[in-house]
Amino acid sequence: MIEPTDPREPKPAIPPLHTIADSERQPPRVPWTAPPRPAPIRTRDDIPPGALAMMAVGGVLAVILVLSVGVPRLIDWYQHQDWAWATQWIATIADPVHAYLTAHTAGLPLSASSAFVIWLGVGAVSLVLAWVTGAFGARLTWTAHGICTAAMVFDASPAAGRPVATALAVLAWTIGSLFTLRGLSLRPLIHLHNHNYNHPAR
Repeated sequence: MIEPTDPREPKPAIPPLHTIADSERQPPRVPWTAPPRPAPIRTRDDIPPGALAMMAVGGVLAVILVLSVGVPRLIDWYQHQDWAWATQWIATIADPVHAYLTAHTAGLPLSASSAFVIWLGVGAVSLVLAWVTGAFGARLTWTAHGICTAAMVFDASPAAGRPVATALAVLAWTIGSLFTLRGLSLRPLIHLHNHNYNHPAR
């Protein structure tokens, strides 16, 4: 057999793994940057001025139509309705409260009329503040006002109509709570802190 006369090229030496620097074994860390915010959508720039003028004229005409036709019809409908149920509902709650305050303010510097006005004022103010601000103190005051109202109605109402009067008081409080307790959830709020979020390459 004839051996080749050309000298063979030496193979390149492969260094062992322990000689490779750590910076070469993994990609370099890239600092995390927030993605750019998209440009705001300006639909007004895409609408022709003539269309904007027509929309403005249409809006003005719609407002005039509502004020000239809708409001008189609404007033006429309101005047022909029997609102006795609403006044009776209010009396079912307010009369027992006034009677309870009259019976339990004897001997106090505070008169029953003043206590009744305070009861009305605290309820109205806590309802508005809890609805507008959603503050915990206003909501707590509204809740305490509802509990006290239901207790007074239950105690001062006639025995035969006591369950109905108390139920109507609770219903009135829950209707007000649709506004005062909006956004309130009984589910626990869990905060998860991910310390690696700002450094995804770690």
